[in-house]
Amino acid sequence: MIPWEERKDKNEIIWRYSKNPITKRNQFKNGARIFNSAVLPYNNGFIGVFRVDHNNTVPNLHIGRSEDGINWEFNENAIEWIDKDGNISVPIYAYDPRLVKLDDYYYITFCTDLHGPTIGVGRTKDFIKFERLPDAFLPFNRNGVLFPRKINGKYYMLSRPSDNGHTPFGDIFISESNDLIHWGNHKWLMGRKNDSWWENLKIGAGPIPIETNKGWLLIYHGVTNTCNGYVYSFGTALLDLEDPSKVLYRSNNYLMTPEESYETIGFVPNVVFPCSALVENDKIAIYYGAADTYIGVAFAYLNELIEFTKNDN
Repeated sequence: MIPWEERKDKNEIIWRYSKNPITKRNQFKNGARIFNSAVLPYNNGFIGVFRVDHNNTVPNLHIGRSEDGINWEFNENAIEWIDKDGNISVPIYAYDPRLVKLDDYYYITFCTDLHGPTIGVGRTKDFIKFERLPDAFLPFNRNGVLFPRKINGKYYMLSRPSDNGHTPFGDIFISESNDLIHWGNHKWLMGRKNDSWWENLKIGAGPIPIETNKGWLLIYHGVTNTCNGYVYSFGTALLDLEDPSKVLYRSNNYLMTPEESYETIGFVPNVVFPCSALVENDKIAIYYGAADTYIGVAFAYLNELIEFTKNDN
C-alpha cells in the first residue's frame, strides 16, 4: 500500500502530507541534505535511490529502505558502481535520480559528469550490485527520465539539453533507443511558455511517465525567474500512448508551487521538484524535493490529474 493521507480541503487537486518533510538535515554522518530522490515499491516495502549532498556539498546517490514509504533508513555509503567488465566506475558526482523497473532490471538515470553535466544510466537487480552503463547523451544535459516500457519495440527517454551552469533556459526533448545504450531520433517535445509565467524560463521532466488510458501522464517542473531568484513549480501533460513525442494536453497553471516554509526556506529557496510518483488504483503519492534540502510527499487522485491536464488550457 502506497503512502496516503486523505485531503481536508475538497478544492485541492493536490495536497501535502501533514507531516512533511520526511527527511531532515544531517540525517547521517556526512549526509548534509537529502532531496530530489526516487522511490519504488520493493519486497513488501519500498526502496529508494536518494540524492545526498555530502558535507563537501558534492552530491552522491545512496540507497534507502522503508516499510511504509515515509520513514527511511539510509545506507551511509554511496552506491558503488562497476562497469560491464567489473571495474570500479565512480562518478565525479551524481544527482537527481529517477528509478524505474524495466524488463529484468531496475534502471537508474541521474545527472553526472562527462566533461560537463549529462545523463548517467545504471541498473541493478538486487540493489546490492550496481552496473553503470555508458552515459546516454553528450553534455550538456539533465533530467533524464525513462518510460516504464518499450513503445513499438523501442525504449524512450525524456531529457533537457542545457548549458554548463544553472541553465537559464531549457525545453524537454524525447529520444529513442534499441538497447538503452545508443540513443537517437531526438525530437523536441515541448518548451517554455511565455503566457504561463511559472514555466517561462525552463522546464524538465519529473517522475517516470504514468501510463493511463488517456495517454502518458507526465508530471514536470517549470521555472520562472523573479527579483528574488528562480522559483520551481510543477504541472502536468498528457502524451500519446503510441507516439509519446506527441503532446495531447498540457496544463496552463501550475499544479503545485512553493508555499510551505520547508519549500521556501532552505539551501536553494522556493523549489518544489518532483522526482517520483507511486500509483495504486486511483491514488498517487508524489515525492518531491523541497528547497534542495528536504523531501516532501504530496497526494492526488489519478483521474483528477488527468481531468486537470485536459481542461486547464
